Amino acid sequence: MNMNSVDIAFRDYAFVRSSLLERREIALLDVREEDPHAQAHPLFAANFPLSRLELDAYAKLPRRDVPVVTFDAGAGDPDAMVAAVRLRALGYTDVSVFRDGLRGWIAAGGEVFRDVNVPSKSFGELVESMRHTPSLCAEDVQALIDAKADIVIVDARRFDEYQTMSIPTAVSCPGAELVLRVPDLAPRPETRVIVNCAGRTRSIIGTQSLINAGLPNPVSALRNGTIGWTLAGQALDKGQQRQAGAPAESTVALASRRARDVADRAGVGRATLADALAWHAQEGRTTYLFDARSPQEFDAGHLPGFRSTPGGQLVQETEMVAPVRGARILLVDTDGVRANMTASWLAQMAWDVHVLEGVTSADFRQRGAWRAPLPPLPSRRTITVDALDAALRAPAGVLVIDLSRHAQYVQGHIPGAWYALRSHLRQALGGMPRAPRVVITCPDGLLSSFAAPDVSVAIGREVEVLEGGMQAWRAAGHALEQGPTHLASPPLDRYKRPYEGTDSAREAMQGYLDWEFGLVEQLGRDGTHHFRVI
Repeated sequence: MNMNSVDIAFRDYAFVRSSLLERREIALLDVREEDPHAQAHPLFAANFPLSRLELDAYAKLPRRDVPVVTFDAGAGDPDAMVAAVRLRALGYTDVSVFRDGLRGWIAAGGEVFRDVNVPSKSFGELVESMRHTPSLCAEDVQALIDAKADIVIVDARRFDEYQTMSIPTAVSCPGAELVLRVPDLAPRPETRVIVNCAGRTRSIIGTQSLINAGLPNPVSALRNGTIGWTLAGQALDKGQQRQAGAPAESTVALASRRARDVADRAGVGRATLADALAWHAQEGRTTYLFDARSPQEFDAGHLPGFRSTPGGQLVQETEMVAPVRGARILLVDTDGVRANMTASWLAQMAWDVHVLEGVTSADFRQRGAWRAPLPPLPSRRTITVDALDAALRAPAGVLVIDLSRHAQYVQGHIPGAWYALRSHLRQALGGMPRAPRVVITCPDGLLSSFAAPDVSVAIGREVEVLEGGMQAWRAAGHALEQGPTHLASPPLDRYKRPYEGTDSAREAMQGYLDWEFGLVEQLGRDGTHHFRVI
């Protein structure tokens, strides 16, 4: 790519900070892979890996004239400039590069945060510090379980996280569902409700949601979640299937009134379908359209143009789907509970957030999973799975490069295929064997299609893209190899959270908690957040 072909401006710390303080729209995009991003970044730098840029751009940056500032490590790292040029080629008109990247940010006195989803996690700590959200330690909760006390434990994480490990007796009830479903799980006002997550944020927000909504039960967070449980030496369950059931109609009506009251107190706006259409087409203003229900409900019927973003995860991971700080968010559901409770938190996190009203079941007419809008695929040479299988059996060599995420590659890849990060392509190619033919693949053939021109330039000749990617390879029943067998790139695309899995080191878990405890102080030093707690 000729980086001199487009005139790209540079921005500095003062520009970004003033944009945040004045609440102007800005997308500060950290284009490094997730692991280096998690080691150090500005508070509102959204991780937007260069390797996946074409897959994410149109979904996460819906307005082509949004102010974008790309960000990398500095010290000669070219990734921010490469990303800026690619974004310009995709039609974005206001794209600049942060001068000297992370190094420049630190030199200017900018506060640096680590880990992922930091805006949400720091906000959760602020909520607890200001509202004194009640909590119980792991030992006390275990004692209640042992005594068969009148308690209900609800796990506010995604169901797949709950299945990996959970507190004994806990029921899965993702965060935005709590106000809707807990009343039927604990119909007696004397029943104590305990909310847990992996660490702290989702249990704090979930507990405070129930308190804000006026649930009559005593409610507490499990202090430090499954991390605290493990550090206390207590056993976690694995593979559980318990889920909160559908609420009664009377419960929905009461929960809707409660949620509306909380949202009104938080300053949530109201909108109609006509507003949604006008906002979607508006120039100079970014609007995200999100459906706060479960993915299953979304698949069964949703409004055109809306993206499935379950409310609890949206509050936890806002910058992952809405990297434009200062944008407008419009939420919808079918019950008036999940959208309003989610919106109440986003409003406190200084988002301009509205809930869609006046829609009927007939409006939820679109079926199927949400699909990201994509740029046109570049011209490329393709190969079918059967043709590749035959070529791999032939004497002439074929080099297969797999651009999937590292976790996907480890789970199963074409025998002999090399794992590579697109963003580290030239370094990766130096560690691979030479072959007369080169085939690139990925989960579905999309990323490899966008990457094909890069690979061709890097090796100096045309490459082939596997039609349908690994999905087609698996569907055809061809052989798979598992494990980290041929790694040409380090697994930087995923930062391993200290609370993930069942084998995390105690030191890492305690370090994570210590980091969370310090976030409120960091927020104060940074000073750009505009958070407020009702």
